[in-house]
Amino acid sequence: MLLPRCLLPPPLLLLLLLPLSSRPQKLPTRDEELFQMQIRDKAFFHDSSVIPDGAEISSYLFRDTPKRYFFVVEEDNTPLAVTVTPCDAPLEWKLSVQELPEEASGEGSGEPEPLEQQKQQITNEEGTELFSYKGNDVEYFVSSSSPSGLYQLDLLSTEKDTHFKVYATTTPESDQPYPELPYDPRIDVTSLGRTTVTLAWKPSPTASLLRQPIQYCIVINKEHNFKSLCAVEAKLSSDDAFMMAPKPGLDFSPFDFAHFGFPSDNNSGKERGFLKSSSKFGRQTSSKPRVDLHKVCIGNKNIFTVSDLKPDTQYYFDMFAVNTNTNMSTAYIGTFARTKEEAKQKTVELKDGKVTDVFIKRKGAKFLRFAPVSSHQKVTFSVHSCLDAVQIQVRRDGKLLLSQNVEGVRQFQLRGKAKAKYLIRLKGSKKGASMLKILATTRPNKQSFPSLPEDTRIKAFDKLRTCSSVTVAWLGTQERNKFCIYKKEVDDNYSEEQKKREQNQCLGPDTRKKSDKVLCKYFHSQNIQKAVTTETIRGLQPGKSYLLDVYVIGHGGHSVKYQSKLVKTRKFC
Repeated sequence: MLLPRCLLPPPLLLLLLLPLSSRPQKLPTRDEELFQMQIRDKAFFHDSSVIPDGAEISSYLFRDTPKRYFFVVEEDNTPLAVTVTPCDAPLEWKLSVQELPEEASGEGSGEPEPLEQQKQQITNEEGTELFSYKGNDVEYFVSSSSPSGLYQLDLLSTEKDTHFKVYATTTPESDQPYPELPYDPRIDVTSLGRTTVTLAWKPSPTASLLRQPIQYCIVINKEHNFKSLCAVEAKLSSDDAFMMAPKPGLDFSPFDFAHFGFPSDNNSGKERGFLKSSSKFGRQTSSKPRVDLHKVCIGNKNIFTVSDLKPDTQYYFDMFAVNTNTNMSTAYIGTFARTKEEAKQKTVELKDGKVTDVFIKRKGAKFLRFAPVSSHQKVTFSVHSCLDAVQIQVRRDGKLLLSQNVEGVRQFQLRGKAKAKYLIRLKGSKKGASMLKILATTRPNKQSFPSLPEDTRIKAFDKLRTCSSVTVAWLGTQERNKFCIYKKEVDDNYSEEQKKREQNQCLGPDTRKKSDKVLCKYFHSQNIQKAVTTETIRGLQPGKSYLLDVYVIGHGGHSVKYQSKLVKTRKFC
């Protein structure tokens, strides 16, 4: 069976074998009843270097400070497996064995001897090295027939303070706490898009054959692949400090989580938590997870699509099979993939003085180019947003000249430059698709869109309302334009939301029924304060609702619709 201790001078090794209680303490054996009793006895493992048989322990290393664990194998020809998992830094470790005197082998009475008797039989000689390793891989020592003796596991971190895990067992065939990998443990990229990557992998035989509960956890990041879930959880839970170092003299017990990364009752708030998938031990962390590292557990599926990725970006993907009974995991062979580039936008060429219709998908963008053929002092961009607001950016030879949100009709006049080229970027609304009309010209008198007042609402006069007519007013400008007013009968339950859906300002009078037309007239005023016109709409039905629209038509024939107005005639007069 297995036992340990911190690296101290050999004479002090015996002190660590003393029981923490006054009664004699036997070495743990793999007698299941005794083993379970000792696992429940936290005092046996707390503040010691004992490795229990068949249970994973987690501990901490200070940089350049070695630590030693040990365990005793009581009988010759005993199977043995030792697994060391580095978490967030490479480790140097070696396993050695030291023979025990023949009388300590447990062959006499068949009963484990008290530590008080065994401690006198342990020699101070260095043991025989069986295995050594340096790196950050999960590494194993496996032997089908090991001699009896005192086994020592020495660990060292030369890079930084770090965490690690150790698992040792004398019954490796029956334990199998780590999920088994399939014969092909690679992750396949089955589909690749601009923002998505689909992954597939073969199921773990632990799930498909042994019917043990296995879930798969995917890890996505943009830096590198991970070799263990312990390394992933270390980075997720930490900033550079990862977890506050343990207090001097305090080792970690795998069965006392208050002393391994989880705040104790008198926690000052500085200790950081260690990520556990069990809900019993929730993640306690004072630092935010790194935004470039994501972990998602997806149950027992063996295909998954990662979404919301950035185009033309390389990502690293790791897959871990987790035994939900033991909470121990095994890593598949990680992979990486680069998402596809954004589809190159086709640039639309604008012609001087010609209106261009533009459609933009929700959250999309369109690029337009304007290259005047002659020298010019000024360039004018007129934009008519048909629905929601759009954003316009104008660059001249790469230099940003304009960035504005546009609702309705807006006109921008910029200083020109000989042989200049203008790149226009139009960005759509987050609410839905956008439609707009745009005109670029170097001729200042070329005005295709009619001028509009700042306020494009239609006002209805309630006191002038009758059973068959309504009176409305709207603002004009100093420019003489043609105004046409249209009406449409609607249901009494016609809502503002329905009205909003019909607010495409780019739809002109040519899309309306002839019966909807009320009248057209020309109107302007040199005094902007008096640029107001009124109109009474007659021939309406009592108690009915009507939607009124006013269109202003420019010299080039393009029209702009004012905001629709919902009115209702009186029912009784």
